[in-house]
Amino acid sequence: MKKRTKRLLSGIAIAAGAVGTVGAIVMKKSNPGKEGRRDDRSKSRNVWARPGMQVVFRAELMPGRDSSERTFRVTELLPSGRVLLDGVAGEHNEKEFEAIRF
Repeated sequence: MKKRTKRLLSGIAIAAGAVGTVGAIVMKKSNPGKEGRRDDRSKSRNVWARPGMQVVFRAELMPGRDSSERTFRVTELLPSGRVLLDGVAGEHNEKEFEAIRF
């Protein structure tokens, strides 16, 4: 390609990138309220446990016990993602429990 053609194509590419960037900024500024509400809903939905839900400790953590003896009720969900259980001391995280089967 000639030098003039290369300059023309690179100028068009830079202009297209600038137009895309400006468009993205304008779209982001025009909907500030929707973005915040969507984040709040997704945080509340993306939780592995809820208060009142029953969870079962993995058998490796409580060997020799039946699953009914390893089942506890969630009393509180903490902001860190850990839970407090009814009848068990301490905070517990998702990895300590068996996967939920639907």
